[in-house]
Amino acid sequence: MMMEHLNMQSMDKVAANVAKIRELFPNCVTERINKEGKLEHAIDFDMLKQELSDHVVDGLQERYQFTWPDKRKAILAANAPINKTLRPCREESVDFDNTENLYIEGDNLEVLKLLQETYLGKVKMIYIDPPYNTGNDFVYEDDFKQNSEEYIVNSGQLDDEGNRLVANTESNGRFHTDWLNMIYPRLKLAKDLLSDDGVIFISIDDNEVDNLKKICDEIFGVNNCCGMIPYRKRTTKSDVPFGISQDFEWIIIFAKTNKFFAGVPVDRKYYSTKDYPNDRWRLSDLTTQKIESQRPNSAFNLVDPKTQKVYKYNPRRLWAITKDTFDDYYKKGKIVFPDDYDFLNISIPAYRVFESEDIAKSLRMYGCRTALKSFSTALANTVGMNEQGSKEIDELLGNKIFTFPKPTSLIKQLILMLHSSNALILDFFSGSATTAHAVMQLNAEDGGKRKFIMVQLPEVCADNSEAYKAGYKNICEIGKERIRRAGQKIKEENPLTTQDLDIGFRVLKCDSSNMEDVYFTPKEYMDKQQSLFVDNIKKDRSDEDLLFDAMLKLDTPLSSKIEKINIAGKTVYNVAQCHLMACFDKNVTDEVITAIAKEMPSYFVMRDSSQADDSVAINFEQIFNTYSPQTVRRVL
Repeated sequence: MMMEHLNMQSMDKVAANVAKIRELFPNCVTERINKEGKLEHAIDFDMLKQELSDHVVDGLQERYQFTWPDKRKAILAANAPINKTLRPCREESVDFDNTENLYIEGDNLEVLKLLQETYLGKVKMIYIDPPYNTGNDFVYEDDFKQNSEEYIVNSGQLDDEGNRLVANTESNGRFHTDWLNMIYPRLKLAKDLLSDDGVIFISIDDNEVDNLKKICDEIFGVNNCCGMIPYRKRTTKSDVPFGISQDFEWIIIFAKTNKFFAGVPVDRKYYSTKDYPNDRWRLSDLTTQKIESQRPNSAFNLVDPKTQKVYKYNPRRLWAITKDTFDDYYKKGKIVFPDDYDFLNISIPAYRVFESEDIAKSLRMYGCRTALKSFSTALANTVGMNEQGSKEIDELLGNKIFTFPKPTSLIKQLILMLHSSNALILDFFSGSATTAHAVMQLNAEDGGKRKFIMVQLPEVCADNSEAYKAGYKNICEIGKERIRRAGQKIKEENPLTTQDLDIGFRVLKCDSSNMEDVYFTPKEYMDKQQSLFVDNIKKDRSDEDLLFDAMLKLDTPLSSKIEKINIAGKTVYNVAQCHLMACFDKNVTDEVITAIAKEMPSYFVMRDSSQADDSVAINFEQIFNTYSPQTVRRVL
């Protein structure tokens, strides 16, 4: 083997810094020609400035890049903060107090931003089936300069029903631009939610597959592209342009890092024998694809030391060991001959692999005890086409309620790539909630504890649609009803194995901030300041609204168990076993504060106006410093 020269130079700090920036901002590393005329990696400082800026940065230079009109505004849209919250809706939920699943209504760009603090790096898998760009579709119109309500009203983009979608026709001159500006910021935010071993699957057709692949290369890094799966959506049709029916779509797969590995457990047969009572073992091939000229030391006949039988080598497939290593492997029990055990049916010597070795290797490579085999981009025959997806939803809700849904068999196949039975799975283009259906179905089949987060804009159903005629006002109503009915059907069909199956979901709705607007002119401020200081919370907001807002801000999963307790006549919320405690009642006394502090929660939240008097405000910090100094305290 050729030895590499020891690098006698000190560390190349520039290269190290470029590597760090590439890890944080892969889209800011580009290619350029250096002074020697060679191609090298370099920092796109204009793009880096944009990532670190809260306004659009000007500046161009010639370089390799993938760009389009308003791309920088799309980056700004991903990075800009919003003043929103998620409000719980118990009446539309199923098993609100016990479920760990979420259904979130709202613009997914805003929802993804709201999830950043609590779910950063916690999502194992994302699947999305975004609107395709066929020339007759609608795309989300995002606000770059104003808050979303101002922008929509000022640009006249809301119709009578409140839709926030705009036509993206092929003739508008911005056919690709509008779609790219829609998808780009959402994928940037989605990446941050993925765990280090997480993965995203994106369904797309031919119109934008090339552009989407380039966007993902930029956001996730080209080295993290896992592959593209061809998905057959229908049988061949003849009435098509050019006489070529586009019967396949694509599923683009990108990992967050190289820690992701797609696979399923390998089913291996192990033997238990008296000579190795503490470790089961299996057989493996003792030959390798090498010929005599490549490995002359492996071109020898193996002799069984017990029987003296000779096993000749195959010149086209030599032994995986050499003359020099045979004795050592044999003494360690690594070589098994055909006559060693009566139950074996082998004709040539084999290699013995102990189960402990397999487990150690699997833990090292995959992070689990079981060996995994790779998935093929050729989907299993059990994966249905869109026709099956339509049939599934028709059986649950009625004919033609939702067009072109993906089949649950497809999503289940993708979930199995995770080799994880408790993964958190996000779909922020939920549509008819096929992903939620697939998660519940797979959990019923293998006893898994996977959880889902569905996100969907409440797009209004057209008056002449079958969905509207059936009573569904928007797509969210379709998705929620599908989950309800699918969950019940799964339970009824598997009564013995689904007793603990979670078929519930908490409904949360994206809304304006819980806090009153404090932006007044000086005169208005003087007129309103008196009432402002009385309570800074909007009148229509409940204590539970405030609680979920606090959960969003204080690293508390929105599916956490919530216990409502009474302390000295005041309602106190205990979330996730004292991870977060909150009290929003008025006239909170030292007794209540002391009782909460003694529970030593990680976080405590209360209203600014809740304290009974000035003495409580003075004692507040002292009480916590005495009983639970590590508690993070916040007031609204």
